[in-house]
Amino acid sequence: MKLDEAMPLLERACGKRFGELFVGHPEDLRTNKGHAGQLLLTYIGLKLDCNLCDFDDGELKTNKALPNGEPLETMWITQILGDIDNLVGASPTPFRNSRLYTKIRNLVYLPVVKQSSNPADWYFVKCIRVRADEGSELYEKYQQDYEFICSKLTSDIEHGSDSFIHTSSGPNYIQVRSKDSKPYKPIFSKKYGRLVSNKNHGFYFMKSFMRDALAGRF
Repeated sequence: MKLDEAMPLLERACGKRFGELFVGHPEDLRTNKGHAGQLLLTYIGLKLDCNLCDFDDGELKTNKALPNGEPLETMWITQILGDIDNLVGASPTPFRNSRLYTKIRNLVYLPVVKQSSNPADWYFVKCIRVRADEGSELYEKYQQDYEFICSKLTSDIEHGSDSFIHTSSGPNYIQVRSKDSKPYKPIFSKKYGRLVSNKNHGFYFMKSFMRDALAGRF
């Protein structure tokens, strides 16, 4: 399914309580944050799989928010465990060819309100479509973040006091930080022939991205 086809279905899901939208919703929604997005994909008729993107040409993202859409946390994009050697060293993969750009080139973002202790009362605020075609202002900002992060990760590995990667935040919207739970998944770099982190890390959108998306600044 292409994202254009999904948009009317996603828009109709907004404002409906999960108890109505997802009949028989799982009780562990409180602890498994990913279930809201997974349930939404199932609701619009998609099968859950291991493909890089949720749609043929785009991605679905949900994030905890206030009723006015104001983000309450950063938003997960993708992990870097298997991608580290494409991000570090003298010649990282160009942004246009990166796994990250594939994930965020064409996406729909749905703020989700989880103020109630009962997941049946949760709901999506609205659908926000975000495109970043090459040559656009948003693409340039993404690329600036990506190149800054690649440089920072490389510097951490080559010159840092512990030779491990650490939180790296671009000047605009994207950061890399730890994303793991026990048992931890250390990151091994073939380029450097050693561990470069004792925990997995991932790309995240910072709150500035959600705020600008909500305000229609893209």
